[in-house]
Amino acid sequence: MDGDPAVEHQLDAFSVAFPLPYRIAFIVILAVWGWGLNLHFLHIRRIDVPALIRYPGRSNSAQTSHHHATYRLASFLSLTSAASILTFWLFTRRDPRRVINYDWLPMINLLVLAALFAIPLRRLSLSHTGRSRLLWTLRRVSVGGLAEAKDGKFGDILLADVLTSYAKILADLFVCLCMFLFAGRDGSATARPDRGCGGAVLVPLIMAVPSTIRLRQCLIEFVRVRSAPYKEATGWGGQHLANAAKYSTAFPVIVLGAMLRNQKDGSPGLFRAWVVACLLNSLYSFYWDVAKDWDLTLFSKERDSPEHPFGLRRTLLVHKPGVYYAVIVLDLVLRCTWMIKLSSRMDRISDFESSIFLIQFLEVFRRWVWIFFRVETEWIRNSSTGLGMDDMVLLGDYQGNKYADED
Repeated sequence: MDGDPAVEHQLDAFSVAFPLPYRIAFIVILAVWGWGLNLHFLHIRRIDVPALIRYPGRSNSAQTSHHHATYRLASFLSLTSAASILTFWLFTRRDPRRVINYDWLPMINLLVLAALFAIPLRRLSLSHTGRSRLLWTLRRVSVGGLAEAKDGKFGDILLADVLTSYAKILADLFVCLCMFLFAGRDGSATARPDRGCGGAVLVPLIMAVPSTIRLRQCLIEFVRVRSAPYKEATGWGGQHLANAAKYSTAFPVIVLGAMLRNQKDGSPGLFRAWVVACLLNSLYSFYWDVAKDWDLTLFSKERDSPEHPFGLRRTLLVHKPGVYYAVIVLDLVLRCTWMIKLSSRMDRISDFESSIFLIQFLEVFRRWVWIFFRVETEWIRNSSTGLGMDDMVLLGDYQGNKYADED
């Protein structure tokens, strides 16, 4: 367990068995598996995700489906990392000194994973088209760019939103590289993570990048709406400014959190300011998930409408109403995991590496669940308006609650 006195001077037992570079690789690979499951389940529900993100469809049924191609890539990445960590365990034998000395093994694994995303591997039956599209989109999104609707705007938004859930993981990736390359002769990527590596400012800045990307995308959408004539213009664009404001609430949380970590003696006033910032960010984001991203009526006057279940909407494609209620509660709970800091006992536990990893995993899991309902909402919007769907959807198949007649 964490805090094992036998290794406390160097590493906790969790980090001996599962060093930070492997934890990063695990969550990245998990994202690939998760995307495959998103594609697969939504395909079963007759929601064409590739059409929404303007990804080329399959020309014939003999071609591998998008979700199977994603599973194939995820399997190859998983096997590569599994081989690496088994070799690492064989060499280190849970000896903290060996774990530190063999840090090059997990770092090579990260390098191999990066290469597998970037290098064509058609002989291994790994689709290069999807990975190329991901890298191209990532390059555009990384500077806050946003494609036009016809070129895959929704895909850009989806990827940028996913990056906000990976903010801490991106920061940990930088910490690994910093410890491996710049921490001096005794530095090691598998040592106890030094999240102050590179200075007190750099890691918080990296954590702020994904929210900055989405903030800029929201402002781009606002400018497009204001630049008439624009076919997607609705109203004066105030919703895009409100969305930008939502992402801006992440910055006080990051700044105040960094200030608290850098203070030797915690300031009660600073801690209270951090709690207020976290509360604002969590509740605002939760409201936006439910009311805007999922188009549910929980926070509107139409929540009691007889045309749909309480707080939901008329068209439900993903599952039965009970699942939507469960997901709403789950989203709220996982948006508020920071509240463990309010308990003195839980606060100590939250500083363990295993706890940090669990919180990161739960945020990625929350985002994975969020994707199902965000994509469903976009599909319903396009099905209703006919924007860019090329008449692929027969509205009669999707009107009304498909589970209304089920038990």
